[in-house]
Amino acid sequence: MNLCLFDLDHTLLPLDSDHAWGEFVVALGWADGPEQRRANDAFYAQYQDGTLDIAAYVEFATRAWRERPAAEQAAAHERFMRELIRPAIRPEALALVREHQRRGELTAIVTATNEFVTRPIAAAFGVETLIAVELERDAAGAVTGRIHGTPSFREGKTVRVQQWLHGLGRRVQDSERVTVYSDSTNDLPLLELATHPVATNPSPALEAIARERGWPLLKLFP
Repeated sequence: MNLCLFDLDHTLLPLDSDHAWGEFVVALGWADGPEQRRANDAFYAQYQDGTLDIAAYVEFATRAWRERPAAEQAAAHERFMRELIRPAIRPEALALVREHQRRGELTAIVTATNEFVTRPIAAAFGVETLIAVELERDAAGAVTGRIHGTPSFREGKTVRVQQWLHGLGRRVQDSERVTVYSDSTNDLPLLELATHPVATNPSPALEAIARERGWPLLKLFP
């Protein structure tokens, strides 16, 4: 069985769902606008230049909502999906996912955004397997603001993919074809794992690397 791995933000989606959620909590009145936006933009800039402290970011990104009742969290996320995410899901991205599924490939979304934000998004794409940053929970099931296990960020993406496959009794090298779609140089370890890396809506830095290495370029979004 061939393997296909999709990054999410700016790869399948024409936005960053983590950053968008950080803005959304301001609209909800759950966070102070200027301070939230300043920190949210600063962390996003760190992600783009490859210097993000993922643990510090997760603590920040969960701070506005993690102590709220579960029902309130769920209602807010459904509104987030309805107002921001579902309108942003493009037919071209859905068609790409469906094509790999139609071929019978083992398919997953592999993202550095946390599972609270992304699990409903993966479901909207019809992808059963989501490899995302897992959030630590206390004995009562409440999110603590810390990361559980290896974060699916940079080299951690390859670790988490290998762990997932190991649980299925498989290895990456068992697949004759391994396709990886990503927009970011943060995903170079995952792209280099692929037999068929595809620079998708790539950042200028990734586009330069892809051209140098002869990787295909795919523009799903204008």
